[in-house]
Formats: sequence, C-alpha cells, structure tokens
Amino acid sequence: MNGTNVSNTILERLAEELPALTPETRKAATYVLENPRDVGVSTVREIAEAANVKPNTVVRMARQVGFEGYDDFREPFREAIRRGAADFPDRARLLQDIQKSGDLGGLYADMVQSTLHNIEDSFAGISAEHLHAAAKAIWAADNVFTLGVGVNNSNARNFTYLASTGMVRFHAIPKPGSTPIDDLAWAAGKDVLIAITCRPYRSEVVQAVETARDQGMCIIALSDSPASPIIRAADHGFLVSCDTPQFFPSSVSIIALLETLLSFVIAAASDEVVERVETFHARRHKLGLYHEEG
Repeated sequence: MNGTNVSNTILERLAEELPALTPETRKAATYVLENPRDVGVSTVREIAEAANVKPNTVVRMARQVGFEGYDDFREPFREAIRRGAADFPDRARLLQDIQKSGDLGGLYADMVQSTLHNIEDSFAGISAEHLHAAAKAIWAADNVFTLGVGVNNSNARNFTYLASTGMVRFHAIPKPGSTPIDDLAWAAGKDVLIAITCRPYRSEVVQAVETARDQGMCIIALSDSPASPIIRAADHGFLVSCDTPQFFPSSVSIIALLETLLSFVIAAASDEVVERVETFHARRHKLGLYHEEG
C-alpha cells in the first residue's frame, strides 16, 4: 500500500472518530482533515498552533486513531505530500514566476501529473457499490437537483444537460435570478440533491444541504475533505482530489466522477431511457445539427 493510500485510510479513521472526540481534540482533527498536506511538513507544535490547540491535544488525536504519538502519525503523510498546497494568490504568483523564468515545460509536466493524480486518487477511494447505491437513489427520485456555484455551477449544468438527453426530472440550480434555497422550496423526501463544493466551502451550498436535510431529501455530496460539512451531512458522500499547480481548484476529478455516476444511473434505468437517448440524437441528425461530410 503506497503512502497516499495509507494517509487516506488514516483520514477516514479520523473522520469516523470525529463525533466521539473532545471539543479540543476535534479541533485538531478537523484541522488535519482539512489540511492533510500540512501534516507531513509540520511539527506537532506547528500543527497545534495552526489548529489553536495545545501540542498534547494533537498527540491525543494521533493516539485516538492507533498511533503511539505524532511522529508515527505524521510518517505516512511524508510520502503523500501533494502539489498545490499553497493558497490561491500564492499559486497565481508562482505561475507568473514560472512564466518569467521560461520554465513552462515544467508547468506543463506538473499540470499533467496533477490531472492524472487527481483522477487516480479520487477513484481509488470510491467503490462501484458506492456509486451503484447513489445511482439507484437518483433513478428512484421524483426530482434530482444538482447544485454548484462558481466553477462548479458549470459542472452541475453539464451533468444536468447530459442527463436531459434521456431523462426529464433533472434540474441544475441555482437557476438564473434565483437562489439554491428558493429552488429547493418545494422539494421533499422523494427528491435528491447532488451538492458540490470544495475548500473554501461556499456557504450557500452548505446552507442548501442543511435545508435539504431538514426537508428529508436524499443528499449526494462531492467535496475534497472528510471534514467537509456537506460530506458529513450526506447520505452518499464522494471525496474528490482537486489539487493543481494552478491558482484555481481542478474540476477534472469532479467532472469524471459526475460522468461515471451518470453512467451508473443509465445502467440502473429502464430500457426506455436508452430509447430516449437514441431518439434525442436521431432528431439532431435529422435536423442537421451535426456536421456530416457530403
């Protein structure tokens, strides 16, 4: 098992223990869950200072998941340090420095590496059974609302557009001129909310998930940390890796996961959906919407 898989297992165990921890230990654990890259390069005092707790609190957190102390806990993270740990403004300045130095070949290699790593790391932690369970919930729903804001708004709309080639009960939110809370006003227990947000978490997405939970909806969440508020509230939570040398988070693994999830929905659906997709594209061909050589 490589270092990344080991550190991911530790994070999963830590997330499971979160509700049972004392308030101070929970603060330390939440910091680690949201900043796993810091662990491999930080001392116990540095982690404690960042989490605003005492060093012995960090040690107790490490022991909670089976380690003798912080040094043993930190070791797997040393092998799993990823690129892109800097804040967005720092990444933007780094890109400018790379361009000035003429080392765009290195940037190209880093982008390719991070893209492949994000997909591999995301799918390594997701099972076919997990996807199938979420797909069955989507297929059984009266309505499916896919929520993303910022860059994830286009990801949510792309998922909804693809689904609309064979199904009619999918809705991308927020709708133009609306808010997620308004769009979910009449949603109920037989509806599904697919919510997407990564650090820094968007408050309107977190609030919409809380509203959906209160209304009895099934929640499917895509986020980048086990400590994410939407993952912790979800019926089906999927962790995605969004690291990149760029100043913005990568959407590659999110798009790949949504496309895979939709393929599982189609697999769980009736034959009627396949016929609808075929009819949809046949109509486009007939109307000349696809360019064809004469």
